[in-house]
This record gives sequence, structure tokens and C-alpha cells, in this order.
Amino acid sequence: MPTYLEENQNRFIHELIDWLRIPSVSADPKFHGDVLQAADFLKQRLEEVGVENVELCQTAGNPIVYGEKLVDPTLPTVLVYGHYDVQPADPYELWDSPPFEPVIKDEKIYARGACDDKGQVYMHVKAFEVMQQQGGVPCNVKFMIEGEEEIGSNNLAIFVKNNKEKLKADVILISDTGILANDLPSIEVGLRGLSYHEVEVTGPNRDLHSGLYGGAVANPINVLCKMIASLHDENNHITIPGFYDNVATLSAEERADLNRVPHSDEEFKQSIGLPATYGETGYTTVERTGIRPTLDVNGIWGGYIGEGAKTVIPSKAFAKISMRLVPHQTSDEITALFQEHFTRIAPEGVTVQVRPHHGGEPVVTPTDSVAYQAAAQAMETTFGKRPVPTRGGGSIPIVAMFKSELGIDSVLFGFGLDSDAIHSPNEHYGVFNFLKGIETIPLFYQNYAALEKAK
Repeated sequence: MPTYLEENQNRFIHELIDWLRIPSVSADPKFHGDVLQAADFLKQRLEEVGVENVELCQTAGNPIVYGEKLVDPTLPTVLVYGHYDVQPADPYELWDSPPFEPVIKDEKIYARGACDDKGQVYMHVKAFEVMQQQGGVPCNVKFMIEGEEEIGSNNLAIFVKNNKEKLKADVILISDTGILANDLPSIEVGLRGLSYHEVEVTGPNRDLHSGLYGGAVANPINVLCKMIASLHDENNHITIPGFYDNVATLSAEERADLNRVPHSDEEFKQSIGLPATYGETGYTTVERTGIRPTLDVNGIWGGYIGEGAKTVIPSKAFAKISMRLVPHQTSDEITALFQEHFTRIAPEGVTVQVRPHHGGEPVVTPTDSVAYQAAAQAMETTFGKRPVPTRGGGSIPIVAMFKSELGIDSVLFGFGLDSDAIHSPNEHYGVFNFLKGIETIPLFYQNYAALEKAK
């Protein structure tokens, strides 16, 4: 006899597709109405599956969708976190199909937000439905799904500080990460922090003719490129004074354990079309993306970029620069170091402004907790293999904030793949992964309730 999930999987997929059609881009004000529509869509779906007290909690920005199912005060409580906002889809021309017209191709759902994070949030909605139809949820459950993760979650932090009793829970369950492969489950136990900036280099008071003025004035784009290039040395070591002062040093044994994670540099290179890996000398690819801090330029612009030629020395040049942080760096510390250093290295002839955007703290979550064991057992049941603990290279700044404000740890229970092209054109999420998440999440609740009871 087919299970409830098997009987309803096509409906679950098409509901997700309906949600993915809504372009809930939080970074661009022109999509604000769509962001609100996406929040309302989620509110309705939660109500339909039996979540109670569902509401749109207003903030100074986009609303937070909250709901709960409190079955027994003696049972543990799981707080599910996710986000319904998505990254901008630009450049649209690089998509094989329109980013907000979802298509299923090669057993993958292609759309902006398919994996990050609508597809993974919707696993929890449908897993809740499955549990309701198969005897009810074995724990208390609270949902907190925000609409500003892609722009820094500033209003979420305020909401959490003001609603600690409402959000009281024993563990936070987050699916905004991934697994190593569909035949190799994993659970991320570490995330890097973030310090993000926009820099502006200003030269002359207007764009100048490059023939009349070239060679006699500082060109802001040339200067900016030199300044950026100076931020790494010949070993790809970041040159900002003090940048590494608080970086946690792992022992040889810890590094060896980390590198036991199955990884192939050849497959890594092939997957992104590169002839070689690149990074800080003395570290493996796994270490570079998990335990070492980084500095990257995320965008750079200035001058004339239209069709044809326009020979100018631009008045201004801009760049967006982000740094991924590791324990025990802090975003405030690195933000201050970057601002001071980048301003100091500017040559005469230009002025520099550094505008911090948002940041977040690195975090390492315990592997000996009841919640982690519940998640590992659930994955072992559905995948047939014990999951591998991994360190993730990305950032979910609110994980550290949850720990500091609510005093509880998170389990990073994601089902995406590195190849899902999140934040890139042609983002997608495997149908297998979506359904496997819905199959696995109810087992987490069962295991968690049983393990807590047995303590």
C-alpha cells in the first residue's frame, strides 16, 4: 500500500511550484508586493495542514510567518526556521528558462528559490502534513519563517529579542544547507560568519576625457583594482593587519578528521568548469571552504559599460566585498579592521568610503546532542547510511543569534546539493531531495521525542 507521501507527492511538488512562481526578491523594492504575497501563500498553506495560531508578524520590513502546534507541554518543542525571500535572479539572460516560471527537467525543479530556501522550507510544511495524517506530531512544533534572510535578517533579530517567550523551544531545526551527495548524507555542524561591505572610490568631480586628462589624474577604477589586488599576498593570504589574530587553529588530528570527508578535487573542478583549484597555500579544498576565512569581491563597476566606446576617466568606482569568518573571529572586529585598512591604503588623488552592509557570526554546533543524534538516525533510516558531520562554507548569521538570544542550539538539516546553483542562474532542487526531506523530517521528530523521553 502506498504511503501518504507517495500518494500525494505530485500535489506537493505542484504546490511548491506555485510558490516558486512568486518573485519574492527582498533586495529589490519593486518586488515588495510579491514578497508579501509569498508570505501570505505560506500562511495559508500552514493553516491548511493544521498548524494553529498562524499569523503574519509585522516588522519594520517584511513580515515573519509564525505558527505553532502545541500538543503537550511535557513534550519537547522544535522551532523550525527558514526564509521565503529569494536572491535577485539577475542576469536573467543566463537562465535556460525564466527564473519565476518553474520547470521540471531531468528530475530537478528549476526556479529561483527552488533550493534556497522555498523548496527546503516547504519540505517542513509537507512533513507536518504527513505527520498529521499519520497519527499527529510527536513534539510541539513552532514555525518562524522570515522574509529578509537574503538581506541580513536585521528585523528578525529584533523580533527574536522581543518574543523570547513566544519562541521558547528546545532546539531549532533549519533546512538551509545541504548534503554531500544523494548517496552520501551529511549534516553541517559548522558555518562561517560574514562581514559584507560596499566600497566607493572617488576621483575627479566629473567623468573626464581620457585623452586630455589621462596620465595626470588618478583613475578610480585603476586605483580600486590595485587596492583590491593588495588584499591578498602571493600565497592568497589576506593582508589586512590583525585579520587572523583570533582565527581558531585546528590541531593536526582535527584537520585529518575534517579531510576524511569524501571529496574529489577532480570532480570539484569539473563541476564548475575550472582547470585547477585555487586558494590559500597550505590548505586543502575542504579546509579552504570550511575552516579558513576568505575575502572575495562580489561585484565591481564604474565608468562606461554600454555599447561601443566612450573614452573617459570615471569619477567613481565601486565594489562589493565580503569576508567569510571562522571561530573566533567576530563580524564587528573584522568590519572595523577592513574599514580602517581599506581607507588607509588609498593613494593620494582619491577619497574612499566604506559602507558596511550586514554581518554574522561563525558557529559550531554540537554533535553529541540529542537533537543531532535524532537527525543522524533519521537520515540513516531514509538514506541507508549514517550521515557525515561537515563544516559548511556558507553563512547563516541567525544561528549564532539564536544561540545568544534564545540559548538553544540549531540542527542544520538541509537536503540541497552544492551543484544546485543557489544564488546563480539556473538554480534548481532535485525532486529526489525534496521528497527525501519530507520523508526524513518526520523521523527526526519521532527520534527526538523518544530520545528526550529516554534521558
